Amino acid sequence: MIKEILKIFRNVRYILLSSGIALVVFALAVLIPNASLLAQIIPDLSISLVVKMNLVFSLFGAIQTNFTILSASYTIAIAVLFGINISLFVYYVRNQRTGVTKINGAAGIGGLVSGIFGIGCAACGTFILTWFLGLIGAASLVAFLPLGGEEFGILGVILLIVSIRMVTKKITDPQTCSV
Repeated sequence: MIKEILKIFRNVRYILLSSGIALVVFALAVLIPNASLLAQIIPDLSISLVVKMNLVFSLFGAIQTNFTILSASYTIAIAVLFGINISLFVYYVRNQRTGVTKINGAAGIGGLVSGIFGIGCAACGTFILTWFLGLIGAASLVAFLPLGGEEFGILGVILLIVSIRMVTKKITDPQTCSV
């Protein structure tokens, strides 16, 4: 599996695609808990663009201070794995020109969604999961989970690894008719 992935990533396009997607996913994961702050600062015309940019870049330091080691680890892993997954998927679609199986895409999207539900910091817990469960009145259910909702981030990593394995298998063993 790793050999095939390295072969694909010899092409700079796939490295750039994977890196770009990983950076976007990581940025969203780190900045989402600060969305209300950003919503107040960004549109304010009395604050210079330099100050706004410094604020945004300083918020990336939250990965060190606001996240536990476990949540920071799976947040970074989800970003990297999702970037790899998308790059492999694009490679597969471009080179196979056949129908794309729904289960590969579902595992990748499932991994990202599960990982998103696990995003959070030490202070606010699993930010999105708690907010989502609060909408349906079930936020206290997270307290019963052994890791306080971080299970969703771990599940996200596992689902993304499964998706990468499935896409890699499809790349190495293309669909053929058995006669």
